[in-house]
Amino acid sequence: MKRLFSVCVLALVSLGFTVHAARKPNLVFILADDLGYGDLGCYGQEKIKTPRLDRMAREGLRFTSHYAGFTVCSPSRCALMTGKHMGHASVTGNGGRLKKEDVTVPMLLKEAGYQTGMIGKWGLVGRPGHPGSPNNKGFDHFFGFDNQGFAHFYYPEFLWRNDQKVLYPDNHDLRVNGEYVRGKGTYSHDEFTREAISFIKEHAGHPFFLYLPFAIPHAELTVPEDSMAPYLALGWPETPKVEGKGNTGGGAYGSQYKKGYCGQSHPHAAYAGMISRMDRSIGKILDLLDELKLSENTLVIFSSDNGPSPEGGQSLAFFNSAGPLSGAKRSMKEGGIRVPTIARWPGRIKPGRTTDHPSAFWDFLPTACELAGVEPPGDIDGISYLPELLGQTGAQGKHEYFYWIWAIRVGKWKLHPNGKDRYKLYDLENDIAEKNDLADRMPEVVARCSKYFAVAKRKKE
Repeated sequence: MKRLFSVCVLALVSLGFTVHAARKPNLVFILADDLGYGDLGCYGQEKIKTPRLDRMAREGLRFTSHYAGFTVCSPSRCALMTGKHMGHASVTGNGGRLKKEDVTVPMLLKEAGYQTGMIGKWGLVGRPGHPGSPNNKGFDHFFGFDNQGFAHFYYPEFLWRNDQKVLYPDNHDLRVNGEYVRGKGTYSHDEFTREAISFIKEHAGHPFFLYLPFAIPHAELTVPEDSMAPYLALGWPETPKVEGKGNTGGGAYGSQYKKGYCGQSHPHAAYAGMISRMDRSIGKILDLLDELKLSENTLVIFSSDNGPSPEGGQSLAFFNSAGPLSGAKRSMKEGGIRVPTIARWPGRIKPGRTTDHPSAFWDFLPTACELAGVEPPGDIDGISYLPELLGQTGAQGKHEYFYWIWAIRVGKWKLHPNGKDRYKLYDLENDIAEKNDLADRMPEVVARCSKYFAVAKRKKE
């Protein structure tokens, strides 16, 4: 690992980077929640308007084979923060917490002199003061939900700013007949956007890492009127969502949350409006970086924590949310784990590029470390994708395999367990929708790939 790190540093020096540079690059990682591979215009979406993310793709690099850490929230975010796949990650199920010994991206970047901030949905539990809380895992500043279940509700009665509660009394008792009263209350997503803008302004003169995991478009489906109205006007077919169907987050968080997700008379319009509102917020952040003349020294990455979910009442088929993929959230099919991912870095990333380089959430930690000039831990599973970002494809390392407990990818082959000592095999180069099981016709490939289910669980030295 040390020899590889030295080689990477030399490569960076040749590209104009040095670990002793006067100003190390800033990093902004924006994460959507339950956004599908096909939910953005630049990935083929035809109904939902996402002009700023589409522009971000034109100005940067669009990944077509980037994978989330897992099919649901907590494990996926654990992989992103720790650089480990599910064979070595400390969190492999929803609701898990990071362990005291887990080393995270912000912890490593702080060693390199970065100011670190996390705003939004942590997704790994961790109330302030807990060893696994954001502030105890490397973030200088935290604003958001301490519990992933609470993040299911967009009009919270309180949020946390570090160890202080921020109260929203105007969000009490907002529901009437199962739905929120439109035009009332404080929308948490907008609070996160404002806090992110403040964080960037405050740290504009110093290297910073901003982790911005938005809760949109996770159910419940609700959005302020100005984002919903344009889609209501289209007259889409709608099946109303009844209040109370869905996860309440494991306990009372306030009077309005005890029944579960809010009702929604127009789930299609709400879903589209939420994504467009998130797109608008991202545009504000990109515009701010331009205004502060930080864009050329800031790598911005956008992704989603897993595939799309219909739990809010919208139809995934109506939006073609998974695009050409099969499956959705909680599925090991590509639609559950392959996620839209865009990187922007003017002057460093050539605009308008697309890459099919296979990569995953556990690759972000070594990428961040390479940029910051610090050595990553030796027990991670990730490989820095910085060479791919910069167009140095000949220098880009590749994974021997990808692992998600119930699925393995080896090269173009995808393998799913299918009973005792039985598997389903798909050729992703020719069958991205995983429709044609080749296991019976190619037993030698099954035998070669299936060994990685055991390899992935071995302790790394």
